[in-house]
Amino acid sequence: MIAITNIQKAYNGRTVVNIPELVINQGETVGLVGNNGAGKTTLFRMLLDLIRPTKGEVFSKGINVALHEDWKAYTGSHLDEGFLIDYLTPEEYFKFIGDLQGLSAGDLSERLAPFLDLFNGEILNQKKYIRDFSKGNQKKIGVAAAALSNPEILILDEPFANLDPSSQIRLKNLLKGLRYQKNMTLLISSHDLSHVIEVCERIVILEKGEIVQDMVTNENTLQELEAYFTV
Repeated sequence: MIAITNIQKAYNGRTVVNIPELVINQGETVGLVGNNGAGKTTLFRMLLDLIRPTKGEVFSKGINVALHEDWKAYTGSHLDEGFLIDYLTPEEYFKFIGDLQGLSAGDLSERLAPFLDLFNGEILNQKKYIRDFSKGNQKKIGVAAAALSNPEILILDEPFANLDPSSQIRLKNLLKGLRYQKNMTLLISSHDLSHVIEVCERIVILEKGEIVQDMVTNENTLQELEAYFTV
């Protein structure tokens, strides 16, 4: 589904990402973990062709993302509030995304229905612009918008950040549902180790831009990650 080949990103002569090879298969759920500055967001931005690698290539279903745009039709993503159109209300923003995908009003309501529990009555019908919502509620809006098209690939950077505990649990359950019901390929970065291992069947640890471990999740994964990050 996604293949990275000899990818590097350098700024002012300093290499911040250096990954010789990474393959993510269709339907896999992959959690990317690492401390601040590990290169997680930079990697996601290269996967989405938001920045170009210094060298190397990224392929999505065999398509070089830097040379073609066909991959965008089946890829959803939310990295930060910069992905939002903050002078719209959530309803206007969802309609804008739906129109791009050719969704009718009925389709849009159906696609948003699984997110109503996550919204918890705080998003729709509030008569507020997106910029006036809290960071956590902006995150909810962004995640929902990224998944509206039922993409084959969904990329989320720190989806649990700024969410209260109840919302984190709701989002975790929602992402697990997408994994099992939609068979999406999920790439999630997170500092929340317990949530990410519950959602993802595979964990990749990034440190100083390099992959240091690539593991399948099991009953011991949380302990292994905690041990790694407390050394």
